[in-house]
Amino acid sequence: MSGMPHGMTQTAQAQAHIDSSAVAHNLAQIRKRLGTSRARIWATVKADAYGHGIARVLPGLTDADGLAVRDLPEAQACRAAGWRGPILVYGGLHRPDEVALLGASDLHLVISHPAQLAWLQAAAPSAQPPSVWLRYAGDTRLGGFDDADYAQAYGRCAELREQGRIADIGHLNHYARSEDADGIAEADLHFRGAIEGRPGPISTCNCAALLLHPDHAAQTDWIRPGLMLYGASPIPDVHHGPGLGLKPAMRFTARLLATQALRQGAGLGYRGAFTAPRDMRVGLVSCGYADGYPRHAQTGTPLLVDGQPTRLLGRPAMDTLAVDLTDIDVPGPDAVVVLWGDPRNTVESVAASAGTICAALLTGLTPRVAMLGD
Repeated sequence: MSGMPHGMTQTAQAQAHIDSSAVAHNLAQIRKRLGTSRARIWATVKADAYGHGIARVLPGLTDADGLAVRDLPEAQACRAAGWRGPILVYGGLHRPDEVALLGASDLHLVISHPAQLAWLQAAAPSAQPPSVWLRYAGDTRLGGFDDADYAQAYGRCAELREQGRIADIGHLNHYARSEDADGIAEADLHFRGAIEGRPGPISTCNCAALLLHPDHAAQTDWIRPGLMLYGASPIPDVHHGPGLGLKPAMRFTARLLATQALRQGAGLGYRGAFTAPRDMRVGLVSCGYADGYPRHAQTGTPLLVDGQPTRLLGRPAMDTLAVDLTDIDVPGPDAVVVLWGDPRNTVESVAASAGTICAALLTGLTPRVAMLGD
């Protein structure tokens, strides 16, 4: 170990601790916000449950009415993990050969373009046909049918239902500005006009719509929460998850590698990104942007060292972070450093410092991070 700074150990490894009981708590909070509404819940677990791992969060989702995933392979992963309820596939079919994967029961496909209907038409009828949800293009315009095409798409779906190729037809929309207090009224008016006279269940609301437009959420048949399930706020610059009664489901930690003195005026990190305004004590932490910690996090980003609140110093490196130990009790080597996942150090606060969103951080951890479940 010669040549290492004082106190450095060989136990360096970043870890993400996943708490499925927190997921269960957050799901209960979402259902509580629905009040007396009969709206059911698609628990969104795409991107491997926002980076938490489908198998690790599934014990906390037993009270969900269904799961929502990006694609059919993710749906298969949910089945392999033991989920037997309905599964909504946001991407529907990505290729014509994926119709061969439709044998599972209780699949719901979001249909966003005519080719997907053609693939269903060409496929042999299934003993367990999927339900489909027509996506309205709406104000996101990131896929789906516009006003001119929606009626025709619905008619084609009705024909497929008569042929036994699909089980049911639903209507799905996603609002571009649900984070704004005035963000959905006009968009919803257009959506309701497009589906008027066409029977079927309706799904429109994500987490932000549930929080800011609860009356609207109560009138939909299915809501689709994502971030709130994992204890994070979907409303940038307004709330943190704990302030909404949520519990972080991921606790991202690393270890203190070493401590060192930094003299007043000395630079720290590449290109001297931080200059000491006084004599300081600095800790080096076993995590960097190669683990998924945000490269653009700024000096002052909060974290905890041995349970004590402190701050990031300088620019994160590939393998190492520098933290301020000047005004706290200097911990021993190998002390636990909480990078996010504590009410005093939320993933939202780290994301804000880095100029990004918390979903990008949660889904951005790399294979170098050890993922630990209950």
